[in-house]
Amino acid sequence: MSELKNLHETSKQPPFRADQVGSLLRPSTIKKAREQKASGEISSEQLRNIENDEIIRIVNKQKEVGLKAVTDGEFRRAWWHFDFLEGLHGVEGYNAEGGIQFHQKQTSSRGIKVTGKLDFTSHPMIEDYKFLHSIAGEHTAKMTIPSPSMLHFRGEVEKSAYSDNEEFFHDLGLTYKKALQSFYDAGCRYLQLDDTSWAYLCSDEQKEQLRAKGMDPDYLGNIYLKTLNEAVAGRPDDMKITMHICRGNFRSTWISSGGYEPVAEKLFGGLDIDGFFLEYDSDRAGSFEPLRFVNRPDLNIVLGLITSKFGELEKADEIKRRIEEAAKFVDLNQLCLSPQCGFASTEEGNILTEDQQWAKLQHVVKIANDVWK
Repeated sequence: MSELKNLHETSKQPPFRADQVGSLLRPSTIKKAREQKASGEISSEQLRNIENDEIIRIVNKQKEVGLKAVTDGEFRRAWWHFDFLEGLHGVEGYNAEGGIQFHQKQTSSRGIKVTGKLDFTSHPMIEDYKFLHSIAGEHTAKMTIPSPSMLHFRGEVEKSAYSDNEEFFHDLGLTYKKALQSFYDAGCRYLQLDDTSWAYLCSDEQKEQLRAKGMDPDYLGNIYLKTLNEAVAGRPDDMKITMHICRGNFRSTWISSGGYEPVAEKLFGGLDIDGFFLEYDSDRAGSFEPLRFVNRPDLNIVLGLITSKFGELEKADEIKRRIEEAAKFVDLNQLCLSPQCGFASTEEGNILTEDQQWAKLQHVVKIANDVWK
């Protein structure tokens, strides 16, 4: 009886048995409105009102398909990471010479650079969260932001701002600590840190490219872990923080391959958060064996077994079999299910329809309800 009670209580806390990474396909109304705003046809206020209406619609849709955590679909963003990072004090965005190279595709041009001392003061995404919180009702409003690692991994640090790496990472950790507290004060109790750097550290090919750029993968892993722990240290007990580790998600393509073995012990045993969203929708993610390093009974692993890249639904029995396989390494009570990534990490979105997107999320809910009865 106590085991059933524990299972029931755990399912009420995020991450949930059926969960989602966060971003959703942008509807044509949002895309048109953003174009109109860029051309001066509508004002910022008019754009925001259109975004509000669409966010209300998709929040209601998330509730309808049975999800307990709802997001704003990142509808106010162009990018999953740059929009947030550019809002930090000391960070500037700019038009780079080229985009980020994925397999067979390249993103639009954008870059960020650290030009001054880092800090978190005001940020537009606090208001974005407050709106989501106001319409979530009895559901949990989930906020997603890039992890602190991404500012270093995807940004440039000007020497005039920081000539010392240790000072930069120290300030980065404190900046994020302030950010987490600000979201908490706005009502956020479920926040996800999105990160692609750890997937690069799983890939031999990508690690070689990092070394060619003069970056030491071992150093990056250690300093990123330290910075992350400094950022989340002392957070309120009722604030759940998870991390999504992504191998790239742009127009249904990807960047890196490699199982979690190179980083598993460091992450699962050393990072003080409440859960991990792990991509497991293809062979590129490797086996479940690295999950043997999950040695905390309070750490949840959200298995990203449903792909967000294509519309065809996976066979439910196959997903259930894979959950059973993962349960050989982590207690079933600590496992959850989700798509492997969001549906639109950038505003362009993956190559599937909105109907297929909702079918995927409903598929997650139905399978989870069968597994965790």
